[in-house]
Parts: sequence; structure tokens; C-alpha cells
Amino acid sequence: MTLRIGIVGFGRVGRALFRLGYNRPDIEFVAVCDDGDPESLVYLLNHSTVEGNFKTRAALDGNYITCEKQRARFLRRAEPGTIAWDCLKADVVFECTGRFGSKEELGKHVSEGAGYVVASTPVTCAPVVVRGINCQNIPSGERVISCGSSSVQALALALKVLEEAVGIEAASMTTIHAYTGDQQLSDAGKAKGRWSRSAAQNIIPNYTWAPCVVEEIMPSVKGKIEGIALNVPVAAGSNIDLTAKLKRELTAEEVNRYFMRAAEGDLNGLLGYTDEKIVSSDIIGDTRTAVLDSAATIALAGGMVKTLLWFDNGWSIAQRMLETAELLCNKGGKS
Repeated sequence: MTLRIGIVGFGRVGRALFRLGYNRPDIEFVAVCDDGDPESLVYLLNHSTVEGNFKTRAALDGNYITCEKQRARFLRRAEPGTIAWDCLKADVVFECTGRFGSKEELGKHVSEGAGYVVASTPVTCAPVVVRGINCQNIPSGERVISCGSSSVQALALALKVLEEAVGIEAASMTTIHAYTGDQQLSDAGKAKGRWSRSAAQNIIPNYTWAPCVVEEIMPSVKGKIEGIALNVPVAAGSNIDLTAKLKRELTAEEVNRYFMRAAEGDLNGLLGYTDEKIVSSDIIGDTRTAVLDSAATIALAGGMVKTLLWFDNGWSIAQRMLETAELLCNKGGKS
């Protein structure tokens, strides 16, 4: 079965999706939709400051982005309801703009003929799917699905390991996150408050949806988790600093063993484990949801533990989106 895909929003996540899928014989990109300049977007697909140069070469051929066997129609629009997906015969539309946050808005893609919509950010009233947590429980008939975010995915797996190990009484998380495309490189009045400050020179506190989204898909931790994000001056490579009070005391070595078993067992390919003393740039290009940094694990008396989990905030969510699309089409059939 060939999966016919449309990408809406050709930023870092959208381009990561293209790079991950362009040479797969079971994937055909039918359209790339973005209100940016097509020549600039193809240039950015070929040359990435973070991931390096594309190992093949994409080109702009009239209104099409071509790359080896891929020939995707370029449409200079991203608004739901303005793209004729029925004519393009799209099985799945990947929403990567982050601009449209409601199921009602994204449902317009379905109304225009898309089989499913899979979003890279939280979507109001749409179910969130996290592989390793609830991917087998997608409500029948749902056509708009959210993958949450890279932080949501990483936090959920970390909490799953600790909750299944001994149980969690309370937890606090900090996403130490690479700066994002909607931040300012220098102080500018385009945004308000902290978001108007230079991403290249500041650690900027920010709100994160991750705790409340994870609570919805993991009822056993509902009311037990809170958190904040700190956007820092790195282009890619993020982590979650998770502090939890467990229901019984564990040593750091015991905590690490639980994570290692999960990484080698039912979360293999999603959760990683490393003894190496890695830094943020070492995680770039890693498609796993999260990698536990075992050297950073701390345990205190009274059941308090601190863990550190690394993730590539672009590539990991792109890979999970591809997997979710395959799951939807295999489960519900191509529409």
C-alpha cells in the first residue's frame, strides 16, 4: 500500500517529514503547502543548519518539488478548507504550521477530501496519540488526530516507566527546549512580553502544554504533574528534566534499570538509554521519542528522583507522525 501524503507547513517538522519519507517506496508526497517562497523552501530542504545538507537533492520544477521519485505539487497556501485534497487523493495531511489549533478548523481538510489529519501540536477536542501509551486505542471514526508535541511524547514515556515501576505521587517537569521558528533572533516588538526577547541571547521561560495533555491520556497521573518550559539558545536538541516523588524509595541504579528494561522491552525503538555523557547536539537526528541520560539520574531519601531525557524536537515528532499515519490507514483503511 502506498501512503499518499500532503504536508501543510514546510518548517523544520515539515521538512523532516519529507527527508524521512522521500526514499520510501510506500510513501508518495502529493503536495507541500506553505505560504512561503517555494525557492527558499526548497533551498532550506537541501541545506539545513541543524541536520546538514540533504543526502540527495530536491529541486523546484514549475509548481512541483521533485526529489528522486517524489513529485509533490507546491501550493502557496496553508489555510484549512482552501486545498482540494480530493483532487490530490491525499490519504493523510500532516498539519505542521502550528497555527490551527482546533478540531473544527482542521476538519476542513477532511471536508476537502483528506482521509485523515495528523497534527504536530495539540488540537482542541482532538484525541492525542502517543506511541507506547495509547496508539492502539484511537476512537473509531476519528479523522483529526494530534501527536501532541515532542515534549508531550517524551514526558509520557518517562512517566509511564516510573508509574509502572512503583507509582508516582507527584511530579514536576521542565522542558529545556531549543528555540523555535516563531521566536525573535534579536529583541523585537513583533511579539509580547518574554517572546519579544532575543532567542539567541536569553533563556526564556515559556508555557508548556505537556503536563495537561499527558494527564488526559494517562489518567493515573491526573492532578499529579505540572511543569514549565525554558527555551534556550541552541538551534536543536532538547531535554526534559523530570523530578518525581515515587510511592516508594528507589536508588538511582534501580531507576536506571527500570528505564533500561523498558528501552530494551516494550518501548524499544521509542525510548533510548545511554551511559555516555552526551550533550544537546548529540541527539540531533535521533528519531527516538526520548533517550534517558543515566549519568544524570539522582535519587534522594523519601522517594524523590530526578531523571533527564533527551530528544530531537523536530525529528522525533516527525517520525511519530509518520508512524501514526501508517497506523490510522492500516486500521481504518485508506479513505
